Amino acid sequence: MAQYTPPLRDMQFVLHELLNVTDEFKRLPRHAEVDADTVNAVLEEGGKFAAGVLFPLNQSGDTEGCTLDKTHRTVTAPKGFKAAYAQYAEGGWAALSCDPEYGGQGLPITVNQCFYEMMNSANQAWTMYPGLTHGAYECLHEHGTPEQKATYLPKLTSGQWLGTMCLTEAHCGTDLGLLRTKADPQPDGSHRINGSKIFISSGDNDLAENIVHLVLARLPDAPVGSKGISLFVVPKFLPKTDVQGAVTLGQRNGIFCTGLEHKMGIHGNATCQMSLENATGWLVGQPHRGLAAMFVMMNAARLGVGNQGLGLTEVAYQNAVVYAKDRIQMRSLSGPKSPSQPADPIIVHPDVRKMLLTARAYAEGGRALAVYIAMLIDRELSSHDEDVRKDAADQVALLTPIVKAFLTDNAWIATSHCMQVFGGHGYIKESGMEQYVRDARINMIYEGTNTIQSLDLLGRKVLGDNGARFKKFGKLISDFIEEEGVNEAMQEFVNPLADIGDKVTKLTTELGMKAFKNPDEVGAAAVDYLRVCGHLVFAYFWARMAKVALEKQADANSADPFYKAKLATARFYFAKLLPETASLIRTARAGAAPMMDMEEALF
Repeated sequence: MAQYTPPLRDMQFVLHELLNVTDEFKRLPRHAEVDADTVNAVLEEGGKFAAGVLFPLNQSGDTEGCTLDKTHRTVTAPKGFKAAYAQYAEGGWAALSCDPEYGGQGLPITVNQCFYEMMNSANQAWTMYPGLTHGAYECLHEHGTPEQKATYLPKLTSGQWLGTMCLTEAHCGTDLGLLRTKADPQPDGSHRINGSKIFISSGDNDLAENIVHLVLARLPDAPVGSKGISLFVVPKFLPKTDVQGAVTLGQRNGIFCTGLEHKMGIHGNATCQMSLENATGWLVGQPHRGLAAMFVMMNAARLGVGNQGLGLTEVAYQNAVVYAKDRIQMRSLSGPKSPSQPADPIIVHPDVRKMLLTARAYAEGGRALAVYIAMLIDRELSSHDEDVRKDAADQVALLTPIVKAFLTDNAWIATSHCMQVFGGHGYIKESGMEQYVRDARINMIYEGTNTIQSLDLLGRKVLGDNGARFKKFGKLISDFIEEEGVNEAMQEFVNPLADIGDKVTKLTTELGMKAFKNPDEVGAAAVDYLRVCGHLVFAYFWARMAKVALEKQADANSADPFYKAKLATARFYFAKLLPETASLIRTARAGAAPMMDMEEALF
């Protein structure tokens, strides 16, 4: 039977010892009063909700899945999901980091990030419902009209209404410039929207009374391509406002679920085919500028998907460790470790430990990166210093594709390893491990495939600005190396960090020169390049975590085994995982010719 314990101790380490987030909050006026006790208390309660309410529904939700009533074209979520959502909304969790002007609690995004990690570990399919809602909230908060904000934001903040984004169509996924959904202006300022969408996560369900769809469509005068896309808010039920100004539900709108996708994983989330049949919608932002507005939600979703990978990595690791300590199989090659038993626990075997430590290193490194980028978002949104906001925004832009792709690639590796630890028991449903593998696989695909993230990183975020953003993050690394270069105890971490930093700089220059002559060189190298950059970022955070652990161990009053484990995991990362970059750099340098020289007819 699967189990989950919120990793509060490691979260506290990252928040308060590695990143010192409360010092950061003091520099942000809207969060200046948020102290460590508040953060810890919120996350402790959030962990109870994740482990006690959501986790017990994970396997049952996967088994049952969602149900479509074809007559009424409505979807019912698995048993227990609606009650769990009511508890979530009543507890104020939907409002955690939302604007107090619309009923939010105004806590930092950093706190919300940690809460969502725990929910993703506990039940990724369920967590997608409120996760997408928060993205819709952010999009309307930034681009909605005053009237739209007044109508929708309080309902999204309270959790009374849910939200989705409706982008993909059957003939176009990533290439949204090909979409065909039409929006015809009406005399009252609304639009009649017709078309169809597929793969719409949370597209219909019974968790809340209304669903606020953000839909991409074309106006009659729209130019072709991505520059002709507009964004519309299309609620499932049309809102109406009474004389006191209260917003209530009106008539059913013309947006319906026509089919549920039969998926490999995340069965508890309704992935819908949607039909818009003279649906009423209202323009969000400027005409033909919908893609730019939607990117607020898309970027939030990409970070959220990276967080999903992190959550699955953590829960898979936890279960594999418990199993490895309990399952006895063969004897240790160096002699019996449990002579009173007929065999030793499998955790004594080196390769089992390698699989476990791979998952642990990816979970703890991913947590450090995920919390760091959340802290940057708080800085970008809340600092009064324009230069600070700009610098934070540049780092967020650079790191977003790494968070999405590297953390989800690592989750696929980690969940597969953890299932392998279980052997045959991992392959059957009872253990729960095979679900983590299935759920992890979608995270590499949706919200922009990991190849798209790689092209975005190398083509737009690095080469697109001649490495300006890349150099900013590189300076953080070089400053750390210079600061710790004379610390003998840190050499085992600083030296490989400096080495990979130099190699990435040289590789970036080389790829830029090749791409100038042949753009296909970017496509050929991008996936390998992102993974190398992911390791560079992880190496930086693992070196910083090792520094903190070394300092804590040097304190005569500290005997906490947590720091010993942190150092052991850091050493494993540098010895066993970072060296992957050698082969990745070599394949990135191999260029486009090995793929592109083969004629299409020969495939």
